[in-house]
Amino acid sequence: MAAAGKAVGKVVEGRYAERTVEGPDGKAYRLLVNLSESPASWLYSRKMLSRRQYDAADAIRGDWERAALGARVTMNWDSAAAPSRSRRAAPGAPDPGLDEVAARLRLDGALAAAGPGLCDILWRVVCACESLPACERSLGWPSRAGKLVLGFALDRVADFYRIG
Repeated sequence: MAAAGKAVGKVVEGRYAERTVEGPDGKAYRLLVNLSESPASWLYSRKMLSRRQYDAADAIRGDWERAALGARVTMNWDSAAAPSRSRRAAPGAPDPGLDEVAARLRLDGALAAAGPGLCDILWRVVCACESLPACERSLGWPSRAGKLVLGFALDRVADFYRIG
């Protein structure tokens, strides 16, 4: 059921929220919503994305998180060094700066592979976790066009990541 109106409700057990949503017929419906579910996993669980497309969404979301492009909630204490005689890292410790740069390069490559017309909805749904109807409205697209365009974008991203 597509939600046409605003959702209001209360959080139940921290993971689920009870929402009252106005349906397309104008009636109010009570729903239980999983707050930890991403839009991509929601689409996949309802058979609107293939496993390959879902894996591509997971890969690009992982690179977006590893590139540390999301908003920070707390201060980043990574650069604060404890007093010591030596400024060297522990032997064999990975350099988080290089991991972030590599993830950013993969993310940029995946978005470029999706293409200029497709990367907008791809980033909004997969990385920013914006709902598909909200993306369609903000981009000025007709209803249900986003699912089709997102599928094309995820197919190209799957090719980029070489997901079979």
